[in-house]
Amino acid sequence: MRRLYTEKRAGSGGQAMQGSLLSDITDFLGIRTASGIRELIRYDVQGLTDQEFLACKAMVFSEPPVDVVYEDDFPRDSSDFVLAVKYLPGQYDQRADSAAFCAAVLRGASDGGEDILVESARVYVISGELSEEDKASIKRHLINPVDEEEASFDLPQRLSLNLPEPPPVRIIGGFIHASDSDLRSIYQEKGLAMSFDDLLVLRDYFRDEEHRDPTETELRAVDTYWSDHCRHTTFLTHITDVQFTDGPYKAVMERAYSLYLEERGDSAKPITLMDLALAGMKAIKKRGLLTDLEESEEINAAGFSVNAIENGEEAEWLVMFKNETHNHPTEIEPFGGAATCLGGAIRDPLSGRSYVYQAMRVTGSADPRAPLSATLPGRLPQRRITLKAAEGFSSYGNQIGLATGLVAEVYHPGYAAKRMEIGAVIGAARRSHVIRNSPDPGDLVILVGGRTGRDGIGGATGSSKEHTGQSTLICGAEVQKGNAPTERKLQRLFRNPEASRLIKKCNDFGAGGVAVAVGELADGIDIDLDKVIKKYEGLDGTELAISESQERMAVVTAKEDAPAFIKLAQEENLEAVVLARVTDDARLVMRWRGERILDIARSFLDKNGAARSVGAVVRSPEPLNNERTDSSGKSDIKDRWLNNLSRLNVCCQKGLTERFDSVVGAGTVLMPHGGRRQLTPVQAMAAKLPAMGGDIDICTLMAYGFNPELSARSPFHGAVAAVVESVAKVLAAGGRLERIRLSFQEYFGKPGEDPERFGTVFSALLGAFQAQMSLNTPSIGGKDSMSGTFTAPDGRQMDVPPTLVSFAVAAEPHKNVISPEFKGTGNPIALLRCGVDADGLPDFAKFKRNSAILRHGIENGAVISAWAIGPGGAAAGIEKMSLGNEFGADINVGMDLLAEDYGGFVLELASELEGADIIGHTTSNDYISVNGVSISLNEALESWAAPLSLVFPIPKGQNEDVPAVMYNKRKHTPCSPFAIKKP
Repeated sequence: MRRLYTEKRAGSGGQAMQGSLLSDITDFLGIRTASGIRELIRYDVQGLTDQEFLACKAMVFSEPPVDVVYEDDFPRDSSDFVLAVKYLPGQYDQRADSAAFCAAVLRGASDGGEDILVESARVYVISGELSEEDKASIKRHLINPVDEEEASFDLPQRLSLNLPEPPPVRIIGGFIHASDSDLRSIYQEKGLAMSFDDLLVLRDYFRDEEHRDPTETELRAVDTYWSDHCRHTTFLTHITDVQFTDGPYKAVMERAYSLYLEERGDSAKPITLMDLALAGMKAIKKRGLLTDLEESEEINAAGFSVNAIENGEEAEWLVMFKNETHNHPTEIEPFGGAATCLGGAIRDPLSGRSYVYQAMRVTGSADPRAPLSATLPGRLPQRRITLKAAEGFSSYGNQIGLATGLVAEVYHPGYAAKRMEIGAVIGAARRSHVIRNSPDPGDLVILVGGRTGRDGIGGATGSSKEHTGQSTLICGAEVQKGNAPTERKLQRLFRNPEASRLIKKCNDFGAGGVAVAVGELADGIDIDLDKVIKKYEGLDGTELAISESQERMAVVTAKEDAPAFIKLAQEENLEAVVLARVTDDARLVMRWRGERILDIARSFLDKNGAARSVGAVVRSPEPLNNERTDSSGKSDIKDRWLNNLSRLNVCCQKGLTERFDSVVGAGTVLMPHGGRRQLTPVQAMAAKLPAMGGDIDICTLMAYGFNPELSARSPFHGAVAAVVESVAKVLAAGGRLERIRLSFQEYFGKPGEDPERFGTVFSALLGAFQAQMSLNTPSIGGKDSMSGTFTAPDGRQMDVPPTLVSFAVAAEPHKNVISPEFKGTGNPIALLRCGVDADGLPDFAKFKRNSAILRHGIENGAVISAWAIGPGGAAAGIEKMSLGNEFGADINVGMDLLAEDYGGFVLELASELEGADIIGHTTSNDYISVNGVSISLNEALESWAAPLSLVFPIPKGQNEDVPAVMYNKRKHTPCSPFAIKKP
């Protein structure tokens, strides 16, 4: 057994993270006596010879140019507070696993180096006069009890994750004869995610059809299948009656509902949230306006086809996109939850055989500047969640080599109930590389990718539950641990047309593990759980069946093709085994240690438990005032302009964006921030299709839309605005309206059986339907997350704000793509106004007119910059367009520039554009003049950058042209920015 420590050398870049940690301790925790912090990585290593250890010390455990290595112990002052933190037993430690793997490679081990074991820990050394209370506070801040513990400094005698041989899977005796009262006790004891009525259905099935008691595996597998996360319980609940309360917007919502009923026709299907969510797509498809949709038995991600010129020849490509949430996992374990949010999002289009090449991250948080004292009991501080989640998402993307083209965080007090963590990705593949066939009896199911452990057990059911102050203490095993290098290997394998053409059908391992990922591939499946490759011994059959360990794929091939696919997987250094076979008996069967531990009819699983019905009461909101302030007068234009820029959902997030790699893969078309000073944020991300070598003319555009403040006031209007905003952002970047496709993310408090809470969700989906129909822009994908409720220890219930985030995607020749920063001086600045009608909705006729004018202007070169108006109004757009290249503006206008005019645009013109209203022109001045009132770019920049500068600082030296206000600092008031100097 050997032990070593590594520490970054001075000037190697490690001090930036340590400075941030020290700032957390002194400013956030309020421990002013802490004067310094060091961070070391500790490795305990078993199974290496002295010569092998010496080689690994310099090649595996450290990088000699940037690391100092200490064996056995490290130097420190006797007065320092030293704390070691490691993962809990059974939690996946990527650092240790990768180190052991690299050591085995260095050895040249043919057996995979199974005898090489590594355990890692982070060691913090904090200097300064600290009380015992201070030390306890620091421990609580640095250790998340969900998956970490304080580590001893004693050197263990040996390392081993081998656990005792698990007992046989238990049969739940007396289950089928249990009374309702006894069954209620079982329900509470097991902590099931299904409803009690579901459990009654399960009892009756085993009593009347199987004539036996179920096993523990069967109970847990059905609980997973029937969780809200897997079967969309809430979205499939029958809505028996819809009522609209009186109010100013009752009529417009009733008209939208009538249109929905008209499009349904005489359908015998019940009205559900799912039916409403799909209604727009179905209606637009019926109109013949969705001819590029890719349809198949596989439900992996939304997809459409596009023709591209690749290396001078026309080729058909399949574009796939998906949005994924990991709200619950990120709330309780931010790093792992956010990392696997991205990993899960990737695997959906990847399982569709497309290569994922760009990601977007949209998150929802309560104010991360809130003091530690504002943290809810039993919860992590908002600041810690938002910072660690950013670190996790970024880490995963950087390791897999995925460009993150756009990062945005929206703020609302309701997200203190539970964080929102969305990852949205785009993938693509040549159409000829994708084969989709139905499995036939005798086909084999191959498990390829990562090994299985205890992490992620119960993730689907946990994500479906309402959470309490005890969730962070008891939900640790539900959070998966990501292994990005393995997912990168899967990307390479599926990108190989020789491998992808062998796949008849594929499912990624998301919620539900083997039970769902393999079980859903065909009506009849026989699974041998003994073939599952494990991270460590000691897992029982139930754990193997429902573990959600990440980075695995279930692939169906013809029996004769299986050896070839496994060989191709092994060439990518991926483990692949035949796990199951397709049968002609419509039953899901699982075997473990030679015994059947699950044997259930597919028809029963597909029933999705007890039927649910509820009424929906849609409340009409109070009148909406879209005019935030009046900026047409001169008296207080400057104050309102600057205050607008400092609003939390308008202010600068460059410090957050800089934590992500936006250019890896060399396909990025738009940088996250444009202009010479990289200060104008883009509203849409863009990247070229991932052609292997040569050139391709098509790129994809993706944008999001969502305003939590508006959605909290009116879910109906908030959803309409979200759709319009996302579409407008794509249009402003160069997309065209008729080619845009949507995907929605719904996130609401748990409705239960409350008609008003159901009505809140119904209202938002009705607004999204109205927007789709008004624009003929269909939503072809989506994800619902219906557990945004937190019950505090005092019984107080909190919900996230009604959330419907719209993602818009289009494919366009990259020559048509434009960026939003002002390009030069003396250019006209124009407005395309949209406005709202009497119902508080965007004027869709004007919006479509604006879209046509904008498209014409981009194609003929008249429009060289464009900004889709949203939060902050045209005022925020003009300011942000100015900052990138430090161009001023002279604006003369008699209207409110702060109004959130969804569907309107700010344009910079190179030539005349019919239909656009000129309101001013760009200048070489270092200020913006609005109706004769000057607002300096420096003052505007400081107001814009200051709000989040302490939460998301930019390390000094990272970008020498970034103003000082955006640098890392520990003061509570921002320092002045560098004076803008004109060239």
